[in-house]
Amino acid sequence: MSSISKTAFNWLGCAAAGAVALAMLAPARAEVYGAHAGAPAATAAAALAVAAPPPRPAPVDLAKPAALPQAAAPLQNSQLSCGAPPEFTRLNYPLRHTARRLASGEPLTIVAVGSSSTAGAGASSPAASYPSRLAVELKQRFPGHDITVLNRGVNGDETEQMIARFATGVIAAHPDLVLWQVGTNSVLRDYPLKPHSVLLREGIAQLKEAGADVVLIDMQFAPRVLAKPETQGMEDQIALAAKDENIDLFRRFALMRNWHEVEHIPFDAFVAPDELHMNDWSYACVAKLLAAGIAEAATRPVASAAAHSPH
Repeated sequence: MSSISKTAFNWLGCAAAGAVALAMLAPARAEVYGAHAGAPAATAAAALAVAAPPPRPAPVDLAKPAALPQAAAPLQNSQLSCGAPPEFTRLNYPLRHTARRLASGEPLTIVAVGSSSTAGAGASSPAASYPSRLAVELKQRFPGHDITVLNRGVNGDETEQMIARFATGVIAAHPDLVLWQVGTNSVLRDYPLKPHSVLLREGIAQLKEAGADVVLIDMQFAPRVLAKPETQGMEDQIALAAKDENIDLFRRFALMRNWHEVEHIPFDAFVAPDELHMNDWSYACVAKLLAAGIAEAATRPVASAAAHSPH
């Protein structure tokens, strides 16, 4: 055999040996890296039984700028806790008339009168307004009682317009308790405070004369309210009127301020996009805390002791 023939024979032998070796290694490689398209089903099944290595990173296109890190997800309302310090939700005066109705098992009628934040502007539906949510909360606290909450809120109403509706929209319903949300629109429209103080006290006198318990609800803590110069003056006026007339005040402004400044809840979590009205979460939370305040004021010992005394 010539030297050329020997060389060719040796080369063919090496190639054959190499092919045999590759054929033997192929199944093992398939177990480690997973079956490729067209691989036998048994090989693919074997690949699933072995922990696969982490996927290879996608090739980087250096011609494109690097992606910015994703911003943190905004705080979801479902993550918020509805709470407040007791001094913001406790009613100072007992609700004697309401207490008598609850103690006797008679139907309880509550009228919520006010402007758009009583009507429910900013809520997803009428059922999400604070009066609707208040009815749900009170019925849970007093099961078996006949409790009705009437919503007499009108978008854009000012104090004078609310009082003009008292006779037909509030007193005609023979309420046991009136919740009067007041002050915001007068501040938003830059009305002077002194004439408003006279109107406010006239309205309180009408409601007390009707024989109902009265709870004032002050303004909302929202950017468009805070931008007005008379905001603090109106808050002081409402608080002083409640004190002088011996009626209760639900401190909505302080409650919402606590959410923002103490609990560090951003405005967009409890204020509607218009930066004025509340949203479903804040309406529901206000209703829950107001219901707790009403329940306590209508069941505290002094109210129970006076259950049969003249109102």
